[in-house]
Amino acid sequence: MRAFPPAWRWTLVAVVAVVGLAVAVWPRDHHRSAATVPAASSDPAVSGELRAAAGLPDCPHPVSGTQPVSGGPLAGLTLECLATGAPVDLAAALAGHPALVNLWAYWCQPCARELPALQQYADRAAGAVTVLTVHSDPAEPRGLARLSDLGVHLPGVQDTDSRLRAAVRAPAVLPISVLIRPDGSLARVVVRPFADVDDIAATVDRELGIRA
Repeated sequence: MRAFPPAWRWTLVAVVAVVGLAVAVWPRDHHRSAATVPAASSDPAVSGELRAAAGLPDCPHPVSGTQPVSGGPLAGLTLECLATGAPVDLAAALAGHPALVNLWAYWCQPCARELPALQQYADRAAGAVTVLTVHSDPAEPRGLARLSDLGVHLPGVQDTDSRLRAAVRAPAVLPISVLIRPDGSLARVVVRPFADVDDIAATVDRELGIRA
């Protein structure tokens, strides 16, 4: 076999290197790459069967003739009702009600210990205070399943993007309880889990003036 002259060999090496570089930087199919980007949430839509199995009551409705205070922390905040999937204007829904709004997530262990105590408190208060749960994680089906496992049947909303936490300027921790006056103004943000039902009752009595 005839050998290439040294000059030719170096030319061939240079050509191979240039071709390799062109392949390395050649733009890939844009649409193919974009198709691999995951959506914001991979959880499936919540079925009616799953909502029914959770057995949650409907979300609160405003007291007739009441209006929330202008510029309150919940103003303009609309979330999805866990029981029905319908949108809920929180400021309007809670208008006229003293409320304890509890932020939690299915993976939060302190929340799992606190939620049954919130159910006990709601039963004890018998409507004097609205207790509303706010599932603060995109995985809504897991939130519904967690409530079923805990035997908690409180009205609740889904807050995929933690908008309520941002609205009350709370830190990025869970659980958080937000105490709202009947006029929609903020009484207190409780950044700790409640110890038990008596702790909840004492805090609500002190901040909202309602004994239960």
